[in-house]
Amino acid sequence: MKAHTRETQATMTPQKSLEYLKEGNVRFQNNLKANRNLLEQVNDTSDGQFPFATILSCIDSRVSAELVFDQGLGDIFSVRIAGNFVNSDILGSMEFACKLAGTKLIVVLGHTSCGAVKGACDDAKLGNLTGMLAKIKPAVKAVVNPQDKSLRNSSNTDFVDNVSAKNVELSIERIIEESDVLAEMQNIGEIMIVGAMYDINSGAVTFYE
Repeated sequence: MKAHTRETQATMTPQKSLEYLKEGNVRFQNNLKANRNLLEQVNDTSDGQFPFATILSCIDSRVSAELVFDQGLGDIFSVRIAGNFVNSDILGSMEFACKLAGTKLIVVLGHTSCGAVKGACDDAKLGNLTGMLAKIKPAVKAVVNPQDKSLRNSSNTDFVDNVSAKNVELSIERIIEESDVLAEMQNIGEIMIVGAMYDINSGAVTFYE
């Protein structure tokens, strides 16, 4: 499989880009990698890059977007931060990726058993981590069940995963609310912004379309 070129990127639509990622995740789950020569892709992309998707994901070592979607060099922009939340720097990166570099799809990818989400659920405090986890706490508050405080912590796996899903949803809302560039691109169909959840037990990605 060759690296994307300006010509192949131009053929990609938001929906086609989404299908590419879905197909890649199926290959990953079945341990079937696409036939690609990474060193050849290094040479092919030396004069430029033409990715088709931008993926915001967590820094979790188990959730590498390139691996779980079976993509090669030059295929995706990968934005990673603990808890896959959005801030102005990330929005600027996404605007560059879509408006200037031509990607057709933004995916906000959360995952099960997220350590950052667990920290937010437990109101953990540690140096700069305290301020970072505050970005995830709106998702904790938005998940109303269970109401019993003794069950609203990291020991409740279902609660943690529900908060992770809500965090994805709120991140997408922030992208649209705080980036006029990306909101307009989505409104006119140039890009699509979708959420997804990676299951660390199965390797499967569930998309929220």
